[in-house]
Amino acid sequence: MNKRTQRYAPFLAASLAAAGLLTACGTDKGAEDTAGAVVMGMSDEVLATDPAAGYDPGSWLLFNNVFQSLLSFPKGGTQPEPDAAEECGFTDAHTRVFSCTLRSGLKFSNGNALTSKDVKFSFDRTREINAADGPAAVMLSSIDHVEAPDARTVVFRLKKPDATFPSKIATGAGAIVDHRVYPADRLRDDDKAVGSGPYTLESFSDEQAAFKANTKYRGPAERKNSALTLKFFHGDRDKLKQAILDGGIDLAYRGLAAEDIADIEKKGDASGVEVVEGSSAEVQHLVFNMDHPVTGKPGVRKAMAYLLDREALVNKVYEDTATPLYSIIPSGITGHTTPFFDTYGDSPRRDKAAAALRQAGVRGKVDLTLWATPSRYGPATVQEFKAIADQLNASGLFDADVKSVPFEQYEKDIKDGKYGVYVKGWVPDYPDPDNFTQPFFGHDNVLQNNYSNKSITDRIVPNTAAVTERAATAKDFGELQEIVADELPVLPVWQGKQYAVTSDRVTGVEWCLDASTVFRFWELEKH
Repeated sequence: MNKRTQRYAPFLAASLAAAGLLTACGTDKGAEDTAGAVVMGMSDEVLATDPAAGYDPGSWLLFNNVFQSLLSFPKGGTQPEPDAAEECGFTDAHTRVFSCTLRSGLKFSNGNALTSKDVKFSFDRTREINAADGPAAVMLSSIDHVEAPDARTVVFRLKKPDATFPSKIATGAGAIVDHRVYPADRLRDDDKAVGSGPYTLESFSDEQAAFKANTKYRGPAERKNSALTLKFFHGDRDKLKQAILDGGIDLAYRGLAAEDIADIEKKGDASGVEVVEGSSAEVQHLVFNMDHPVTGKPGVRKAMAYLLDREALVNKVYEDTATPLYSIIPSGITGHTTPFFDTYGDSPRRDKAAAALRQAGVRGKVDLTLWATPSRYGPATVQEFKAIADQLNASGLFDADVKSVPFEQYEKDIKDGKYGVYVKGWVPDYPDPDNFTQPFFGHDNVLQNNYSNKSITDRIVPNTAAVTERAATAKDFGELQEIVADELPVLPVWQGKQYAVTSDRVTGVEWCLDASTVFRFWELEKH
């Protein structure tokens, strides 16, 4: 790491001149022309309109389009660049002081000026409220305090080195709100939003949310439409599919099942719509309770790793809308390696599995229940787990079955340690290896599987958090992945692909489907 005082080079100088970043400003193509309005549908819920309360994909979709953050991820990029800020960077050698200068002339959609007071207020508010379903505990825990020495300067003092801090505040967790209309100590409950992003939220109901171009926006986004209506299908995949095929919506995103995507692709031009595929860093793992009487035995976990046939799984259940995953860090993210492929192979190895069980002193078939929750991870999860159980049982070494429960019960039972093996999916908050490792294997990890490794928690996680040149962390993250492959607290299964189905009247969807997971309304253009 360069020990000199430095600006955060990846987003200030990697591909664009600083002058260009200083002057970039959003423009519209026909912002007054409502004929360009796009109608979009999805089956995900938007659980919050207040950034202090939302930490789910649907809510962040809203936040990314209605609010500004100091930084944001450019289309196709994984390094944050200035947004509401003119420039940002670490101003010390230890990645503990991060300073930003705001663009001049920023305004909220209600006409109020956006200054450093609003930025400080927004971060202080989210951390003070610390909503149970909000981003504060996970995304903003490294902040000690925020300073606003003048109207355009914001300084973050961090508790510990955190080179990923720029990426964290480039997400929905960094949304800036107006201190005049948001209460400091409680959430808004009126389903309204006041931001400075490319769009305003005109209305929000159980059926739909209506967005309109924010004429007061100043930032890098260039809008290609005047408005967007987001229709909610509340998990009804069949209805969502029919709506895009019948022309009731222009675009379907997040919610179509694998068989729906495959069916539409098979119909080709006859369907009247197009399937657009994008990159994704969404992953799914089997999680092992390390204190469970069955899965607490390393031999059982190793046997399952030797028997899992990921290729057959993604072909049979997901019809190639996912790819096999052999690592904790997915493909396309810095530090990705394939230790599970190297150690356990890519096809069932019964002899190795049997040897692992014998070494663990296991006699007879292993009785095992795989636990799932379709209400959170989709109905295909149960089908997938049944396919995994079939693979295990086909070896003659396991007697596995599958059970599923509603999400609330599922989370409670995991916390109580009732399950030996269960599913966890992960849509990253930001495209950095830290976000696929620290939440799973750091202190107070989200998996709640009684796993801890001091090399990871006390050395690798803090060491990598201090390195601003993220490519330089590859060796340490490689070591972490080797440790996890050896000790097997989790078993990676697949890495997802992002899909949207669109009518031939809409273009630009490809710029909404990348590893940053930011869906950019402004890139959609309706002809």
